[in-house]
Amino acid sequence: LSVKKLRVVLFALCSSTERAAEHFRSPPRRIRRWLRRCRALPEPGGRYLSREAEEKLAEWVLTQREQQLPVNEETLFQKATKIGRALEGGFRISYEWAVRFMLRHHLSPHTRRAVAHPLPPEVQGNAGAFVEFVRRQIRTRRLPPAMIGAVDEVSLFLDAEVLGGDDRKENALQTVGNGEPWCELVLSALADGRLLPALVTARGRPAGPAAPLPGSVLLEAKEGGYGDDELMELWAERVWRKHAERQRGSKGMLLLDCHRAHLSEEVLAALSAAGTLPAVIPAGCSSRAQPLDVCIKRSLKSFLQKKWRERARELADSGCDAAALLPPLLGWLGEALEVIGDSPELVRRSFLVASVLPGPDGDAGSPRRNGDAQEELIAALEERLKLGKSRESPGKFPKDDEAGADPEILHRLFEGESEAESFYGFEEADLELMEI
Repeated sequence: LSVKKLRVVLFALCSSTERAAEHFRSPPRRIRRWLRRCRALPEPGGRYLSREAEEKLAEWVLTQREQQLPVNEETLFQKATKIGRALEGGFRISYEWAVRFMLRHHLSPHTRRAVAHPLPPEVQGNAGAFVEFVRRQIRTRRLPPAMIGAVDEVSLFLDAEVLGGDDRKENALQTVGNGEPWCELVLSALADGRLLPALVTARGRPAGPAAPLPGSVLLEAKEGGYGDDELMELWAERVWRKHAERQRGSKGMLLLDCHRAHLSEEVLAALSAAGTLPAVIPAGCSSRAQPLDVCIKRSLKSFLQKKWRERARELADSGCDAAALLPPLLGWLGEALEVIGDSPELVRRSFLVASVLPGPDGDAGSPRRNGDAQEELIAALEERLKLGKSRESPGKFPKDDEAGADPEILHRLFEGESEAESFYGFEEADLELMEI
């Protein structure tokens, strides 16, 4: 493949096939064909990163994704270069290497079988030790499923410049970013299949009269917004403590990642007062051991972005005040949580697939079996949320699927109008669910 095609494939591996198709004006099926060709390529020759250095880079990609920070051509090459400087004699960097690296380490964010893929050795060891610790605590403390919980945040970013522009308003809402989020959702689920109310924090006050909130959503808003520590303290007080009180003093365990805000003294004190042991998921292990990551978070983000795309222009044209956009978001969130809440078996199975609970046979399933189960969970939740599969719009892309069918089209795709100069950073990249 040419360098230009490899850049398109790398874009798809960093974000999604659909986003790459939109950015480079090429049909998704064509990009998927290039991706299949990349999988069949032999390893490139020359001096590249050592195995140990690649494993460090793979760990970095995983932790970036956990924190909803951008992984793209620019950030990937910068980190690879930084790691490569420590190697004697340096190393070569190329798009072919970058694509092979992403494929070799199963780093597409949209794989439906993440729990089946091996992690970098050190991360894999940490994940295994964490799972063993959790299962031992559940067994020895005889923790009830109603007091085994998982909590995580979803940050939503609103690009005011895109929102106020004339084009691509559907890209204004993102789930990755470097700046301050527009609002944050704190999601929590229980091993017995229930969801706890989602806490939403936002900057500023909702515009106009307060609309009734969905029963599954709690809202906290103030002008300056909430810091990371405040967010988790609010959640521990408003959601987890009240839940623990209803369980009449049962001891519990809460699975949460190693973000510093989760481990503040105030949060730990609140959990301790509720008789809850924090089980801290090691960095880079969330895709394997966080039940919310198995299918709930990704499907919820896809649902919110789908709803936004359907109404983006209408909402943006009615005014670009971020506060006015909050009520529709809360309504969509409530709609999704109602569907997920009506599917307790999917929530329960997410804990099993993450291996933090023993399966029916008393042990964790094999990676392959858990991968099959994860794929089934994602498909089932997609169907219930009516996400469907990506459909290519007729007329949006050339009908001919052959890359070389029309030299004029080729020139337009990869020379004058490919927007390659804006590739670095590509703020419009999202994490919409898409199987590549």
